[in-house]
Formats: sequence, structure tokens, C-alpha cells
Amino acid sequence: MEDREQRLREVARIAVALEAQTGCPAVLLITQWAMESQWGAKPAGNFNVFGIKRAARHQKFCVVTTAEWFTEAQIADWDRRHPDRPARQTGRINGDKIEVQLDDFFADYDSLADACHDYAWLITEGKPYQAAWLAYRNSRDLHALIEAVAKVYATSPSYAALATAISSQSNVAQAIVAARQGEPINA
Repeated sequence: MEDREQRLREVARIAVALEAQTGCPAVLLITQWAMESQWGAKPAGNFNVFGIKRAARHQKFCVVTTAEWFTEAQIADWDRRHPDRPARQTGRINGDKIEVQLDDFFADYDSLADACHDYAWLITEGKPYQAAWLAYRNSRDLHALIEAVAKVYATSPSYAALATAISSQSNVAQAIVAARQGEPINA
């Protein structure tokens, strides 16, 4: 458990600094870090603790097997666009969504700080999150931002609820307070 808390303190320091630089809320960054990498223990590739898929801005990348929830039409579209990497259904169904496993391209980073910088950029500047970011800048409703980002960020039907739950955890709040007070990582 100590390793997890140490990883949380480390990412909290970076998140607080990025919040000051970019406005991306530290709690949002930490929440997605926790969800996407099992509290920093399992990045996708090199330092990709946010599960960020490869984009044109990424020079380094890797292939990772990921779980997604798609409709039949989305599965057919994926298979048409990626005949060399077809979706594999797991048998789990939630409404009209079917869980699939995919081999997809994910960004690689040189450090945790690089991954966090890219995540903050994605949320504050990236097209998929423009509406959520603009609404947040106008309202400062953090819970609405977390929910709006979660709905775009992942295909899992339970992702937004889990994001809200993690963002409310006392250990997340305590790590942010400690980082703002400048406590060392090994405190």
C-alpha cells in the first residue's frame, strides 16, 4: 500500500503544478491517473498512466490490448478500419453495448511528468474536450467537468460513476493538500 501512496503523492505534486500552469484541475488529473493505471501501478506502455491513445502529436507509441464497450455498428466500423486488428467480443453486454478487446496504438512517454503534461493539454486544448472545458471555465463546476470528460474519455458504461467516486476519496484530497503545501514526496 505504501507504494500506491507514494505514487499518489508524486502525481499529486505534478498535478498541482499543472493546475497552476494550465488550469486543469489536479483532482481530475489524479482521478483519471488512478482509473487508467490502477493508481499508477500499470501504465499502458511507457509512462502512459492515462491510457492516451496515439495521436499525430505522439512520436513514440506502442500496441496495447484494451477493453472497450461498443455497439454492433461500432464493432463493424472498427473491424472495417482495422482489418489487421479486429475486435474480439468478450461476451459481456450492457444494454446495446458489447465489451470487446482491441489491440490499439497508445502513446509512450519519457516520464510521468511528460504524460501528465500531455493529459493536461488534452483536457484544456484537445478537441474532444472543448465543450466540457469551456463549460467548466464558465461554471467552475468540477463534478460536471469530471462527468463530462469521463463520458468522452472512455466507452465503459460505469466510467463516469467510478470517476466521480474516486474524485471524492479522502486520500486524493489529502494528497492534493499536501502537494499544495509543498510537502516532500517521501513525507
